Amino acid sequence: MSFEITGKLIVKYNTMQRSETFKTREFVIEKSDDINGRVINNYIKFQAVQDRTAIVDRFNEGETVKVYFNIKGTRWEKDGRVNYITNLDAWRMESVVAGGSSTDSMPNYNTSQEVSSGGGQADDLPF
Repeated sequence: MSFEITGKLIVKYNTMQRSETFKTREFVIEKSDDINGRVINNYIKFQAVQDRTAIVDRFNEGETVKVYFNIKGTRWEKDGRVNYITNLDAWRMESVVAGGSSTDSMPNYNTSQEVSSGGGQADDLPF
């Protein structure tokens, strides 16, 4: 299942070569919501992996973007202790221009997981 969110690009980090065959790049967007007249700012960190690390290159900090992403979770165990890690894996970014339209940052490499638009239907929830 894929998700999308629109916000302001706050920071983009350098690409990190994690191993000979694996690289990641992180970036942060700010999502502002008006809740009963009070503006709440959330800062959401995403990661892009492998060939997707370049998706953030053409965007400037401060620019409004739409990020398409998947949620990935990992169970990690060391010395008998278990930890769970959640990643927001970005696979596409678009520039959002005045009027709410957007432009693509990269060709859309669709997979069956990536073609759903938005967070799915309410009956898709696991609870």
